[in-house]
Parts: sequence; structure tokens; C-alpha cells
Amino acid sequence: MAPQLRGGVAAQSPARPGTGPDSPVAARVRGLSRAFGDRRVLDGLDLDIAPGEFIALIGRSGSGKSTLLRALAGLDREVTGELSVRGSTAVAFQEPRLVPWRRVWTNVALGLRVSDPKSVARAALDEVELTERADAWPLTLSGGEAQRASLARALVREPSLLLLDEPFSALDALIRITMHRLVVRLWAHHQPAVLLVTHDVDEALALADRVIVLASGQVADSRRVDVPRPRDREHPDLVNLRAHLLTELGVATEGIS
Repeated sequence: MAPQLRGGVAAQSPARPGTGPDSPVAARVRGLSRAFGDRRVLDGLDLDIAPGEFIALIGRSGSGKSTLLRALAGLDREVTGELSVRGSTAVAFQEPRLVPWRRVWTNVALGLRVSDPKSVARAALDEVELTERADAWPLTLSGGEAQRASLARALVREPSLLLLDEPFSALDALIRITMHRLVVRLWAHHQPAVLLVTHDVDEALALADRVIVLASGQVADSRRVDVPRPRDREHPDLVNLRAHLLTELGVATEGIS
């Protein structure tokens, strides 16, 4: 059975996920499965994402992280099970995927159905501190600038669910820290639910309300991160969570600081 996709109203203010079947959700997944040939990547996966919740999804390579994200984005119609998203979605990928023959602001405005797309796009670029590059060509942008433009393009659509597929993995350490702060600020302002796919446990702990570990095509572990932002990675709760998550991923933590 193909996944059941249902629309609805936009997400409201951030809220902790409920536990009952009637709790409000930005997205709900039940029994989601996906196979590539003889290899089953998702195997009856269940997941609820609350309105305004920031989830980081981690797991070993091939655990199904990006497959789940693509299913939520409506980009994989071969999954089976039940999948519902309340409102609209937008995606920022690892590669910014900007159209090189269009200027930055026109990339941000692609597909927008508004009376003045240029003004809307420029306002979004202002939010990501890229106003001065609005008329630039994408190939002249740095890696961090290109990802800012990608975020602006996603957020200008005011999604209720923002999907981030390792958007910072190709950036150097200092730019990643800047991008983390920017994402948290934009999330707090726009209040979408966020699903971030990442291989970086520290990135997950810096950003997310909840960290989910995928293994064998299912949710193997789910841990809340109840540490105020901005977060100090040496906070005892984060140190303990980091050790736990690394163990879940099969990484020995002895001697790691």
C-alpha cells in the first residue's frame, strides 16, 4: 500500500510531543517500509514529530535516514505504510542545488506564487544575512553563503515541516558553528517542526530537542535534550548523552573527550 499523504493546517507554536494517538503532530509515520532490491532500508518504522519540534536523526550509513527524509518530502513514492504531514514541507539538502544561471534572489523565489516575489525573496535573504548577495550568481558564493541561500529558499515558503539533509557537512568547523546559530534563530522565529539528518552527534546535541537513532530500519532509541540553548558541549547532561549515543552507534567512547 502506498503511503497515505494528507494535507492540513500549518503548524502552530512549538510544543513537546504528546503521547496519545490524538496529540497534535506536524508529521506522523506508521509502519513505513522501503526496500531497494533485497535490502530493506526502512522496516515498519513509526515516528511522530510534534509541531515546532526540532529532531535530529542519526544512525550508521545505510540506516535509512535520508530515505525517511525523502519520504516525508514526498520524493519517494515507493515507500509503503502510512505517512501524513500536516501542512507544507521544504527541504535543504547537503548540496545547495542552486540554479547557476539564475541570480541568488531568483533561486530563492523559484516557484513562489506571490505578487512581488523579488521583495519576498530579498526579505528572506535579509533573514539569513545575505542581502548584499541577492543579485550575485550562485557560482560566486562561498559554501556557507550557498547554504544560507538554500535555507532562505526553504523558509520563504513558511513550511510547517523543514527537512534538513546534512546541510552543513561540507562546511568547515567555524562556518558550521555560525550556521548552527543561524538555524536555531530561524527556527525560533518561524517555528516549523524540523527534521535534521546528520552523522555528527555533537551537531545533533547542539541543535535538537530530541535525538533519534535509526538502526535496522526502525527507531532504535529516542532521547530528549533538555539543556537550554546556546549549549555548552561540556554540560554534564550533554556529555552523558553523547557517550550514550556514541555507544548506540557502536562507537567506543573510552578516551574520547
